[in-house]
Amino acid sequence: MDKAIAKLNIEHYKNLLASETDATRRAAIARLLAEEEAKLARMSKEQKEI
Repeated sequence: MDKAIAKLNIEHYKNLLASETDATRRAAIARLLAEEEAKLARMSKEQKEI
């Protein structure tokens, strides 16, 4: 379930980036997107190790 939430968050952040024009907000969204992508990668790696 956590992976599904991470994927939804990633999709949401990408949609926000597509429409946001303010540079400060874009930077914050990009940071959140990167963190969520890293979290998903970590979860995928951990699942493969099990």
